[in-house]
Parts: sequence; structure tokens; C-alpha cells
Amino acid sequence: MSKSLAISQRGIEMPASPIRKLAPLAYAAKDRGVKVYHLNIGQPDLPTPQKALDVLKNIDRTTLEYSPSQGYRSLREGLVNYYERYQIKLSPDDIIVTAGGSEAVLFAFLSCLNPGDEIIVPEPAYANYMSFAIAAGAVIRSVTTTIEEGFCLPKVEKFEELINERTKAILICNPNNPTGYLYTQKEMNQIRDIVKKYNLFLFSDEVYREFIYTGSPYISAMHLEGIEQHVVLIDSVSKRYSECGIRIGALISKNQAVKDTVMKFCQARLSPPLIGQLVAEASIEGTEQYSREMYDEYVERRKALIDGLNRIDGCYTPVPMGAFYTVAKLPVEDAEDFCAWCLRDFAWKDEKTPANCTGETVMMAPAAGFYSTPGLGRNEVRLAYVLNKDDIRRSLFILGKALEQYNAR
Repeated sequence: MSKSLAISQRGIEMPASPIRKLAPLAYAAKDRGVKVYHLNIGQPDLPTPQKALDVLKNIDRTTLEYSPSQGYRSLREGLVNYYERYQIKLSPDDIIVTAGGSEAVLFAFLSCLNPGDEIIVPEPAYANYMSFAIAAGAVIRSVTTTIEEGFCLPKVEKFEELINERTKAILICNPNNPTGYLYTQKEMNQIRDIVKKYNLFLFSDEVYREFIYTGSPYISAMHLEGIEQHVVLIDSVSKRYSECGIRIGALISKNQAVKDTVMKFCQARLSPPLIGQLVAEASIEGTEQYSREMYDEYVERRKALIDGLNRIDGCYTPVPMGAFYTVAKLPVEDAEDFCAWCLRDFAWKDEKTPANCTGETVMMAPAAGFYSTPGLGRNEVRLAYVLNKDDIRRSLFILGKALEQYNAR
């Protein structure tokens, strides 16, 4: 008798993306002629720097070869200069180029954690951290932050309650995805002291450092004294240059054993994307004006989203100090059901609706998928302000109408 085929246990445990799990409903809505405003995903609509596009259009190679497994040295040297602007002092050998920040997180977990090891992560957190932990056989232990307290970091005691002999690391995202929270110097010092006291790794995802909307300084994990050998920094060019599709990130560490181990995984996947590296390298220098203009645009988009959202009856979000996301509380019991309903059963139409549309709706990411603790975030959504200001205002108007209809059923 033949055995039935079964997928792996880790595959069963792997969560669906809260950002993309409603995508089939969005595709179906578009097939019906509905215009969907995408507030669900951090895909900037701003153009990639022209300098980078010119390189892409004028590649004159006759062979598209493997690159070195750690990435081209010229790109890593360019990144050294980039980090110097943020008082992060590195050598090219401290930087390993990866296929996006996601691969950097996965390689960090695979290199530093054994199956069963635990990582403490403030929640809500980027949902794919859980996926990468499952792939590595590691366990996420969550310390909860709340919308009522603006998602600030809990006290040391809350971390220490979770620490045991299996605890191996703390993971932070600063500025934070999904909340937009920016860690203070005091909070970063708190994390440093815990890492040092319990001899832990500190994984620090800092891909949104360009997007900080306060006078408070950006504190990198690389700035923290006394834990230089503990820090593994995760980075990506996706957001700061609107280059999500080229899949170029970086894993950065001064710990030689970590780098040597990461390189084994890098060699196993052969090389990071060749064309992506050429585009990324062209983006680093001479794009300062581009970065200033992009920053100014996000400042205005943030204001449009936060002001408009908090004017909708029953909605609340704190003001995010970084990134281009916010988590908002909605006047519904089940935000996932509401988000699905918006795509499946709702389409607003008025005199402003484009003539070629059957209606308009919004797509959001249910925030429960960003929490590890069951039941949390049930009435919250993550919103990305990556649309132009007119579209943000229009999408919030439609959200208000959707909430009225949904709650009147």
C-alpha cells in the first residue's frame, strides 16, 4: 500500500502573509472593474532614481555572469560610504550583499540559531520574521507593545520574563514595520544592556532609516557600544530608492564567525542578483536630491493619512515617527473580515469614481497577522502611505463609507 504524499510540518506551520493573503479577492474585484486602492503593501509608487534606470537600460555586458557570493566589492565599498553618512563605520568585508533584506534575515537566523532556540521580538512585527523563524526551526517569543501606549517598548522586566536557557537573540525593526515607531536612545540602551547581560545576538532591521519624521536622532544598533560582536544589521535598498524588484539587501556584522557562517549559505545560493547590484550601486552616490524630494513627499503623505484617518468616526492611530506605515484601530470586531468584505462585497461609486470603473474600494492588511499572540490586533489594520496624496485622501473617504455600510448591515 502506497503512503499518501504529505507536505512538511514546517510548511503546515508557515503562516500566510497578512499583506498578500487577500490578494485573490483583490484580483477578483479588479476583474469586476473595481478600482482598488492598495494601502496593504509597502510598495512605493515613486520612480526609481533616473541614474539607476539609465544603468539598467545601458548594460553593455555580453555575459551576465555569477557575481561573488558576498556581492561585488564595488557595491560594498559604495555601501561603506553610504553608512558613513549615518556614523556607522564599516569595512567592505563587514557587508554581505543578499537577495533583499528578507534573505539577510533568513541567513542571520540560519547562521546564529539552532532548532528550538528562541528570539524575543516586540510585537506587532513584520510578519515574515515568523516565517523565517519557522524555516530555521527557531521560536518567536513576543513582548507586546500596544496602540494605547503608542507602541513604545515595554520595560526591561517584560523582556526578562521571557529569557531562559533557550533564548538566543532579540530582533528589532527600527524604524518599525508595521507601526512606524522609532526607538529612543533610552530604549536602545535598554536593549543593549539586555543583550550584554544575557549574551544574546541583536538582529536589527533598519531598512527604513531614511524615513524618520522627528527631531529625535536615528540610533542604529551599530551605534551601541559594548555589543559590537553581538549585532547583525539587516538592510535593503528596496524602500529608499524605490527598488523593491531588484532584490538587493545586505547583512552586516563585525562578528567574523557570523560572517564566515553566513557565507556558507551565500555560496549555496551561488550569488546575489547581478543586475540588481549594478542598479543598487548606481543609486548610492549622486541621488541626494532624489532622497530629499522622496522624504518631503512622505512627510506630506503621512500627514494626509494620519489626519484623515483620525477624523473617521471610531478610528484611531498614533502618529508614526518613521517608515511609511501605521497601525490603526477600526470600529469593527474583526478587521480581517472587514478587509475581505471591502474587496468582496463593497464598491463605492459617486461622481468622482472614474468612468471606466464599476466602483472603488480599499485594500488593507489585517494587523492580527503581525502579532504572534493569538487574539491581539483583531480590530486593527496596517496601512502603508505609499500612494499619492490625492489617492490617500480618496481611499480614506472610501474607507469611511465602507465602515458605515459594514456596521449598518
